Amino acid sequence: MSENAAQASRITAPIPHPPLVLVIDDEDAIRRFLRVTLESQNYRVKEASTANEGLIQARTQRPDLILLDLGLPDGDGVSVTRTIRAESTVPILILSARDQEQDKVAALDAGADDYLTKPFGIAELAARIRTALRHAGRRGGNANSTIYEAVAAGRTLRIDIASRTVKVADAKRTEDIRLTPTEFQFLAFLVKHAGKVLTHQMILKEVWGPTHAADVQYLRVYAGQLRHKLEADPAQPSFLLTEPGVGYRLIETTT
Repeated sequence: MSENAAQASRITAPIPHPPLVLVIDDEDAIRRFLRVTLESQNYRVKEASTANEGLIQARTQRPDLILLDLGLPDGDGVSVTRTIRAESTVPILILSARDQEQDKVAALDAGADDYLTKPFGIAELAARIRTALRHAGRRGGNANSTIYEAVAAGRTLRIDIASRTVKVADAKRTEDIRLTPTEFQFLAFLVKHAGKVLTHQMILKEVWGPTHAADVQYLRVYAGQLRHKLEADPAQPSFLLTEPGVGYRLIETTT
């Protein structure tokens, strides 16, 4: 290729658009704040002030991520979440003043990817958005991957779903971790949704079946067993994190 042709190729190559974020919130001040904050971080922003308008924007604008308030004038955000999730896998991050556990669980069970209580810090919001977008990117571009690897507290956790092997390594050694079939099924479900909050009910239904959906204490026992096998300090876990009163989150893969 000649130098001129190479230059033309570079000039005409398509420039990827920054991610589009749809903000659905009935408070003008919140929408303005989020627009300024997001645009300063190179996101494109669309706004909606009602549930109906938000659903229309979600269908026509095809956003990369949705920031959704639960208290909307013409509907509840949980219903909006359920409707969007039936049509799309777009990440949904709830931003709400409701801080009760039942509100968080209802939103996450309806299909939300994360939940942040107002007021929130800009740095935390930005981090949650980045995590949700990365998780969505892996879901779309690397859906068949069976390898999970993450580094935390000086240790590397590596899980191969296909071969059903789990290894933990530090600076001194690599250890093969032996799990029971149920422990592995629990861990595999967390790997499938790494970086995302999974409610107690989600995990119990997936691993133990619908008849065990209320056995939260049973789940805590298994989470404790996994931590003793995976964590350097089970009392201060770095991989398998607790969302108090809601569920668990396996940290995002670092590969």
